[in-house]
Amino acid sequence: MQTDGLSILIVLALIVFSSPYFSKILRIPIAPVEIILGALAGYLGLIGHNEMFKIVSEVGFFYLMFLAGTEVDLKIFFTTDKKILKLGLLYIAILYALSAFTTFAFNIDKLFILIIPLMSVGMIFTLFKEYGKDKDWLNLGMLVGSIGEVVSIAALTFVGAYMKFGAGSELALTTLYLGGFLALSAGAFKALNVLFWWYPQLRVILMPHYDNAEKDIRLCMALFFSIIALMLYLNLEIAFGAFVAGTFIATFFDHKKDLPHKLASFGFGFLVPTFFVHIGSTFKLNAIFIDGVVRDALLIVTVMTLFRAVSASVFLNLLGFRKTLLYALSHSMPLTLLIAVATIAYKSGGINENFYFSFILASLTQAIIVTICIKILMSYENKNLQKEPK
Repeated sequence: MQTDGLSILIVLALIVFSSPYFSKILRIPIAPVEIILGALAGYLGLIGHNEMFKIVSEVGFFYLMFLAGTEVDLKIFFTTDKKILKLGLLYIAILYALSAFTTFAFNIDKLFILIIPLMSVGMIFTLFKEYGKDKDWLNLGMLVGSIGEVVSIAALTFVGAYMKFGAGSELALTTLYLGGFLALSAGAFKALNVLFWWYPQLRVILMPHYDNAEKDIRLCMALFFSIIALMLYLNLEIAFGAFVAGTFIATFFDHKKDLPHKLASFGFGFLVPTFFVHIGSTFKLNAIFIDGVVRDALLIVTVMTLFRAVSASVFLNLLGFRKTLLYALSHSMPLTLLIAVATIAYKSGGINENFYFSFILASLTQAIIVTICIKILMSYENKNLQKEPK
């Protein structure tokens, strides 16, 4: 259903303003609340298809990935204990192995080898907003999740090109572009590292400590839009490019301590809520009454969460049981990538409409259930801390 822009703006304004209050009343994070309110607005016909609304929501998603990237200092991969990195790679490998075994054992669509291990740090970043940056399980989740997302998006790019073009020259070209972008990013990291080592004052020139012209924000936005243009030109996953761009900000301009807060204030005040509301509005609530949709959605949620909990057991000695469970849950919300894969599979004929609805419902259900579970576990931790003798 087509909806005029004026009604969408009014409804969007009400949801953006009221969602923090609903979040406080319901005691669940704001992101799931915005998704639920978006779904209700869509069901009531207050929000429908609108091209401008869709474009702004996509920008919101890309900006969310950009913000997630600003939490990842690339230098941490060189300073982090090699044992932790090895455990992280083992965790990802086990996750893909379990997915492959399940796919072949139950003779289901091979696409599930990609779907089950999907990772996205977008929702992990929202957990930073909720619980702060001093949680070891959350920092580890962001670190390993960043690696997992690179793997997920590389696989998504390859599979998407295969479904769209088949095994031909276009697929080879897309793979070449992806490899070239990764090589270019690695080269840019090394070049900037050398440049700023020789000329450290250049960082302050580009982003002064005190500046009423907002040069820091302008540079970030220039980088953000430039990377979107590059990914569009190369026909690659824009979210991946936005995430990489954010990591460069975190890596080379860490002297601007207030920058992440300034960027996040704008994002979580407007663009990111628009994305979550749009995601909710695209789901047809009456689809839950279609036979098999809810069952398949719950099965997807259960399998994805269970496999992460099993794979995360490699961190038991490092984190302990409760924090290992929290770590696994933090990776159990690949909201946007799950929707992206479902859309690609549906348009290519790989899955039918009912299964598509199951995937959308699963992605929304994961975001809601997992954030509530994390909330419960964290409240239990806070109670224990209060009981400890001072």
